[in-house]
Amino acid sequence: MPRSLLLGCAALALTAGAASQAFANKVFVSNERGNTVTVVDSATWETVTEFPAGNRPRGIGISPDGKHLYVCASDDDAIKVFDTETYEFLWSLPSGPDPELFVVSPDGSKIYVSNEDDNLVTVVDTQKKTVEAEVPVGVEPEGMALSPDGKFIINTSETTNMAHFIDSADYKIKHNILVDQRPRYARFTNDGSLLFVSSEIGGTVSVISMTGESGPELKTKISFEVPGVLPEWLQPVGMRVTADNKWLFVALGPANRVAVVDVETLKVVKYILTGQRVWQLEFTPDEAYLLTTNGNSNDITVIDVAAQEAIKSVQVGQQPWGVVVAPD
Repeated sequence: MPRSLLLGCAALALTAGAASQAFANKVFVSNERGNTVTVVDSATWETVTEFPAGNRPRGIGISPDGKHLYVCASDDDAIKVFDTETYEFLWSLPSGPDPELFVVSPDGSKIYVSNEDDNLVTVVDTQKKTVEAEVPVGVEPEGMALSPDGKFIINTSETTNMAHFIDSADYKIKHNILVDQRPRYARFTNDGSLLFVSSEIGGTVSVISMTGESGPELKTKISFEVPGVLPEWLQPVGMRVTADNKWLFVALGPANRVAVVDVETLKVVKYILTGQRVWQLEFTPDEAYLLTTNGNSNDITVIDVAAQEAIKSVQVGQQPWGVVVAPD
């Protein structure tokens, strides 16, 4: 090959590599026992860095503009805010006691937080950095979701075994739906027609229809069965639904599997083997990959969404809990 052509190819390769690096999405993983957040590059699946994130970091999310990383520092009774580029700690937001999970409003002005110890959902104003409201809910609130139309804030209470539907306009509970034991997580389809609630001890995902004339109503329950795995190990926790509303992915805790559910039929079509004690899930923005946090093997599993297969394991910090991916 002529030297000029060789140099040209090398230059193109460097340019392509730089572009790939520039457009890679950062993956942020909260490490509950390590008290850190690990940053992973989604282009190379290499660890970029790890930084302190307060005591017992669990729930994690990003502001809609991608600038701020929010981390529930549960034992600090605060939400820590970090710069997503520099990883610098910026400030703390009041969260109520023992914050665990939260959702951010679409405009980023509010964060809705579950407070496990005080049986409250706390509404935080991110601009004023103040508590706007406290909503009494059931015992041991955990899961949080926001309906796509913004009308309802959903909280699941682990001990009361309910999904609470809080009106976002006046912060009053308008509906309660009884689900199975220890509901952990809630997730809507993107069209808002269905709400899924995972029950860790009950071993099911409750499917709640949002299209009934009288309000939300329980439609059915999804159960799980894996040959060679004890039924008590099948503990549904984190969930994600593809943007086209075709596939629901469910983390099954100590079963070390992610269940793939056909949303149209509500049947499990596959189980994907992951690391140990799979907990929370998150897509990359293009939904090419699904990431799982595996608390007992201290890694994340990378799943190819189209193939519905695990393709890689990435070591992170001690007892990874939550995961979020920076937007494009």
